[in-house]
Amino acid sequence: MAQHFSLAACDVVGFDLDHTLCRYNLPESALLIYNSFAQYLVKEKGYDKELLTVTPEDWDFCCKGLALDLEDGTFIKLADNGTVLRASRGTKMMTPEALAEAYGKKEWKHFVSDTGVPCHSGKYYFYDNYFDLPGALLCARVVDSLTKNSDQKTFDFWKDIVAGIQHNFKMSAFKENSGLYFPEIKRDPGKYLHSCPESVRKWLRQLKNAGKILLLITSSHSDYCRLLCEYILGNDFEDLFDIVITNALKPGFFSHSPSQRPFRTLKNDEEQEVLPSLDKPGWYSQGNAVHLYELLKKMTGKPEPKVVYFGDSMHSDVFPARHYRNWETVLILEELQGEEAWKPEESEPLEKRGKYEVPKTKLLNTFSKKWGSFFIDSVSQWENSEDSLVYTWSSKRINTYSTIAIPSIEAIAELPLDYKFTRFSSNSSKTAGYYPLVSYTNGLIE
Repeated sequence: MAQHFSLAACDVVGFDLDHTLCRYNLPESALLIYNSFAQYLVKEKGYDKELLTVTPEDWDFCCKGLALDLEDGTFIKLADNGTVLRASRGTKMMTPEALAEAYGKKEWKHFVSDTGVPCHSGKYYFYDNYFDLPGALLCARVVDSLTKNSDQKTFDFWKDIVAGIQHNFKMSAFKENSGLYFPEIKRDPGKYLHSCPESVRKWLRQLKNAGKILLLITSSHSDYCRLLCEYILGNDFEDLFDIVITNALKPGFFSHSPSQRPFRTLKNDEEQEVLPSLDKPGWYSQGNAVHLYELLKKMTGKPEPKVVYFGDSMHSDVFPARHYRNWETVLILEELQGEEAWKPEESEPLEKRGKYEVPKTKLLNTFSKKWGSFFIDSVSQWENSEDSLVYTWSSKRINTYSTIAIPSIEAIAELPLDYKFTRFSSNSSKTAGYYPLVSYTNGLIE
């Protein structure tokens, strides 16, 4: 494979929507998601009312790449070889001694050496996007609550979390104004969403003018997708995309066969009849990458059109697009700029700043004091006094399945389309595919 990647060489450019083209005001959106689930658990399932109160300090628990053991309520951070770097029971971090006793240097019991291991199963759940992370904090606090007055060892709260997801995010929730999340987004989208900068809008038009086919593939439903796109791109957003696919149910969109996941037409944002194939550009629901690729062949006149897909989720976007379809993949990874975004100004004492100058939560894309870096961590060498740095399982997956990783689309929007990015590959350094190029120092990105 070539050492460099260029958008100019691609025939088709596809995008995820949430946290990719549409960027959220993370402190506000995280609190809204947290409250959506917490209120459901307290009011509908009888959980402790303490869950409704969350402090700014609580958000330090949130870190992408954590796994939750659904049986014993333990959160873990994995090294690239499957050993456990850090762990907590609920929000309470394990001491190095307790960690060594519980896990030693063995692979985590659910770890599979193939980095394509699914992120979700009936036994564990991996948190890899900003919709997930508020749920990680909530689940940890549920474990705290359930163990407060007992030494409970196993849990079955996950079924209630799933019920909360269904209550707030079912297909009809937007139209029915049910749950807490959609009514609040509709009431004040500007509180939660960032409009696309003009540089990104110009870049999308530039791609179209260069003859690229533009796709939007999102698991959000049609009505919510329309609200987001009209807010971030304007009422004429449909002119930018040749094909829009909503309710894509990723990662199944990439892995399922046409018979398992056919396309459906839409009328007034409601799903209609099943399509035996995809014959023309337009707006569709559900579907599969096989039928989509057949249409792309017709549209480009090429037997193997080259597709690149931008997304923020390794589980739903990047891994399946690369693993099942061999598409080029660009991972949107806000952690690449998160620490810089959260550094406070030193010119004025904190207590003198206005109350609106400090977000209600630690930004979800910033460094966690509890969990350390998303990319790399130190591990104690029991045989001697020195620690060594190891890569995380999350960073290994980035190296394996991403063509490049960038902090945002805005970061590359003003580059020429023929700009040559250094891609991740087994022949290059582990940081080669990050743009802007980064280095690791003491577990931090620089």
